[in-house]
Amino acid sequence: YRYNVLHQSSGIDELGEIQWPLALTLFIAWFVVFLCLLKGIKSSGKVVYVSATFPYVVLVCLLIRGVTLPGAWNGIVFYLSPRWELLLSFKVWGDAATQIFYSVGAAWGAVLTMASYNKFSHNVYRDAMLIPIINCATSIFAGFVVFSIIGFMAYETGNRIEDVVSEGPGLAFVVYPEAVSRLPLSPLWAFLFFIMLFAIGLDSQFGMFETTISAFVDEFPSVLQKRKPLFIAAMCFLMFLLGLPCVTEGGMYILQLMDWYSAAFSLMIISLLELICISWIYGIDRFFMDISLMIKRPPSLWWKLCWCYITPGTIICLLTFIIINHEAVTYDDYKYPKWSVVCGWMIAMCSIVPIPILAVIQLLKAEGSFKERLISCLQPTEKWGPALEEHRILYKKSLSLVSSHFPQKRESIVNQNPSTNQGNLDGVCMVQTEDALLTAESSI
Repeated sequence: YRYNVLHQSSGIDELGEIQWPLALTLFIAWFVVFLCLLKGIKSSGKVVYVSATFPYVVLVCLLIRGVTLPGAWNGIVFYLSPRWELLLSFKVWGDAATQIFYSVGAAWGAVLTMASYNKFSHNVYRDAMLIPIINCATSIFAGFVVFSIIGFMAYETGNRIEDVVSEGPGLAFVVYPEAVSRLPLSPLWAFLFFIMLFAIGLDSQFGMFETTISAFVDEFPSVLQKRKPLFIAAMCFLMFLLGLPCVTEGGMYILQLMDWYSAAFSLMIISLLELICISWIYGIDRFFMDISLMIKRPPSLWWKLCWCYITPGTIICLLTFIIINHEAVTYDDYKYPKWSVVCGWMIAMCSIVPIPILAVIQLLKAEGSFKERLISCLQPTEKWGPALEEHRILYKKSLSLVSSHFPQKRESIVNQNPSTNQGNLDGVCMVQTEDALLTAESSI
């Protein structure tokens, strides 16, 4: 893998030549993404039926085959044997948080983008619980598949399981393929395994890329909406060009650098800011009303505690642990030079720096004194609300019955006399959400 596929160099400062077979596979991957997104959610939604379900079929087949191999149960026992002392390690908690952000897709935007295509009354409350449960169950199930095969490989080679286990790309592209090669009908199992990896990678890739496309199209609809296929093609080609350094002889070092710095720190910062904006600036009661409009019942008090206190506090603690116990990036025994670590932190900040920059720009564009500008920028725009008029009417009616942090903006949205509504605006709490919904519906 390292010498025949990657032609890996000795370090990140020796990028070497582009490996054209890898460049071709990269081009094919982005071309497939282009085809999946060409017709928007209609085409990508159909692809998901295959890319999301096929890996489960392969995992079941690999598990059935794996548990019948000699040594498989030793691997499963190793997988299920806890090491409680590691719970005292901050690094373990930091790694676990990073894994959750990766696997669930929190703060990546893909889940929000896909959810935006749902019907207004879609039960997002149910989905919000199903996604992490299914994700956790899939991860546990995949662990049985991996360690049953690793136990077999340890049995075949006479090594200890902990000596066979690897992490990162080495597990997927070195250890597991080598173990599969020892199975009867090994070409079949290898084919299924790598097709499964391709399906999983494709599913993640076009899901996150759809987020980028939707963001640009929503921001510049007059320019890009009619030229969306051309824009998707241009963006896919740009992503292909940006990925070429990763298929050079030193590409694995670049990939490890990006993987090390691009997720944990920046994703937690973005998630924390999202929680603060929604729970404390937009208002948790108003957010509860928005959810209630869709699912016809308010979320429980538990979610209010989570979004306002528990989750932000947990993220702050994890961020503190990660910063205090931060370790410089490594790849196996290779230690990165200092300049590459600086580049890594620049990568981490790329997704964070635009937030304060755009906030300052919006503040400068606003009119009035500094206080008036700040208040104006902390309010939702007049366009905020459901897209369809029938839902927007319900939204306006119910908004007048829920306390909010934005009285001025709410008056412009509801378009009613402030003097007649002030008592309701300031006095209604979240326990009256159901009454507000019934009142609004009866008014309509």
